[in-house]
Amino acid sequence: MKILSIETSCDETSAAVTENGRKLLSVVTASQVDEHRLYGGVVPEIASRRHVEAITQVCDTALSEANVALAGVDAIAVTVGPGLIGALLVGVNFAKGVSTSTGLPLIPVHHVKAHVAANYLAHPDLTPPFLCLTASGGHTLVLNVSTYTDLQLIGTTIDDAAGEAFDKAARAMGFPYPGGVFIDSAAKDGDPDKYKLPIPHTSGEFDFSFSGLKTAVLNTINTAKQRGDTLDVPSLAASFRKTAVASLTAKLLEAARKLGSTTIVLSGGVAANELLRSKLSAECGSRGYRLYYPPLSLCGDNAAMVGAAGYFEYLAGNIGGANTDAFAELAI
Repeated sequence: MKILSIETSCDETSAAVTENGRKLLSVVTASQVDEHRLYGGVVPEIASRRHVEAITQVCDTALSEANVALAGVDAIAVTVGPGLIGALLVGVNFAKGVSTSTGLPLIPVHHVKAHVAANYLAHPDLTPPFLCLTASGGHTLVLNVSTYTDLQLIGTTIDDAAGEAFDKAARAMGFPYPGGVFIDSAAKDGDPDKYKLPIPHTSGEFDFSFSGLKTAVLNTINTAKQRGDTLDVPSLAASFRKTAVASLTAKLLEAARKLGSTTIVLSGGVAANELLRSKLSAECGSRGYRLYYPPLSLCGDNAAMVGAAGYFEYLAGNIGGANTDAFAELAI
């Protein structure tokens, strides 16, 4: 089954063609990052306009690169939420138009479920059940993945998402948006033990908090300025990264221990973090756990993951139609 999938939840206009939820035939993404970098973050109105401008060409190119005509596609999958509502509406309405004009089934896809499903494209042997950490600019979630379409929320962030904290801390350190990759790069030259930063605690056993960690970085920078001290930016980046990763890793592994999960999965933009990957690889290896994470190309927002999730939603009978809508907030 071939699916044309569309992703426009934030600032990436992406289309892909996938087969049977496991094979990637093409993925084409028009990034807006250079434009939003001017403002230090995503400007929703600009994002929506750029999606309108790019979506037709992105879909045409994805079909062309897959060597598949629209007539050879079996269904249309699209992200319906959560995300920026204006951006989501561009993709949803475009997908509904294609579905109506061709008679192809329309498959609504949850953005977080799509991130999890990116791993199905990269790892043919991965099947539920497993425990998944989904961490990105908008989400930090521990999910118990019972089946391909049934996911239970185990833990979440009570304030900033992990990726959001990375971006805000990076901006305070003088790095451009998006900040995660710059913190990763700078941290390689720093001492991760130079600055003592707090690991925030939460009342929820598997919940996260990153607001206090972000504030600690800001206070460290401001204190250095007030005292006239030279700020060791690489070491601050390394200290921040070490602390954030320690929080993510500790909560995830404790959830795995209590739930008896031995298969651990990473997804989302923060899954590209080198330290998170290496630390979890070591910890899972010592415990006899299996660890899966997507390639860097499938960590960020992309339509390939939407196609993978869409296939399993289709098999479960989750089909949309003319009344399919977009949602800025959408529960798992």
